[in-house]
Amino acid sequence: MILYPAVDIKDNKCVRLTQGDFNRIKVYSDNPVDMAIRWEQAGAEYLHVVDLDGAESESLINKQSIREIAKSISIPIQIGGGIRTGARIEELLSLGISRVILGTIAVENQELLMELATNYANQMAVSVDAVEGKAAIRGWKDATSVDVIDICEIMEKSGIKTLIYTDILRDGMLKGPNTAMYKRLQDMTDLDIIASGGVTTIQDIKDLKAIEVYGAIIGKALYDGNLDFKEALKCLQKE
Repeated sequence: MILYPAVDIKDNKCVRLTQGDFNRIKVYSDNPVDMAIRWEQAGAEYLHVVDLDGAESESLINKQSIREIAKSISIPIQIGGGIRTGARIEELLSLGISRVILGTIAVENQELLMELATNYANQMAVSVDAVEGKAAIRGWKDATSVDVIDICEIMEKSGIKTLIYTDILRDGMLKGPNTAMYKRLQDMTDLDIIASGGVTTIQDIKDLKAIEVYGAIIGKALYDGNLDFKEALKCLQKE
């Protein structure tokens, strides 16, 4: 199982939101590049980056930080936040990003998702942010009736192999992941499932490993000191 430390960027600063709420924001560093280097040095094999401004803006406000992160570390990077066009995918890949994460269009425009997958399927992941299995879009502001399983079917048809599932009610709450939902996704799809939201303790990581998810994204628990990344890696090695 791969552990993905998260670097969320807003206004070129490293921040964390609680349940995706821009009014509940905490700045952890004025330099997200330093945070990326920190996680690589701690043993991360892949970095998860979220461009929070990208979810609300058509322009790549954090381009400088993204470029510098890619230049400063050698591990691969996946990034999400407002990616809805082939031009934006090309722009991010040209900066050194390994995998782009699409969210809103996977719910709103599945025809476009499949079209983009024609050229980029191996460099794409889909992120579904959901409450009780139903997707929310546009930075979690808008709820929908679209079921995550329906999105998974589209992904499998289009050749996209990686799904990031975030339980909105768990994200930033330090209350543990929704393992029942991840088990359901494991059983019902052939996708690589990355868990996101609520991963807080060593036991959470062990529980996710037990159901054989592909990976887990860890954010607030690392930044608030609830979880030591090196210890988290050690627990995977011992199992």
